[in-house]
Amino acid sequence: MSLSTHVLNAATGRPAAGLTVRLERADGTVLAQGHTDDDGRIKDLPAPEAGTHRLIFDTGYISPFYPEVTIAFTVTDPAEHYHVPLLLSPYSFSTYRGS
Repeated sequence: MSLSTHVLNAATGRPAAGLTVRLERADGTVLAQGHTDDDGRIKDLPAPEAGTHRLIFDTGYISPFYPEVTIAFTVTDPAEHYHVPLLLSPYSFSTYRGS
């Protein structure tokens, strides 16, 4: 199993480089923290076990309204790849399960 994310700044149409992202278990235990690369990606987050986890994005430099975006997701099959993208603009965001 592997986990990755990608953040796109929808206001500029460019990747959100340098964004701090934290991976946590549902109980709040921090599993990893990193920064998006020049393409807005983190490709090598540690593979979480089955269960619910959170990716917490420090979005304050892009959004004056959303200083942080939390995406909770559930790993049902630890053998699969999970990609959790974030599309962010100053006053909205969306996500989906990517491939």
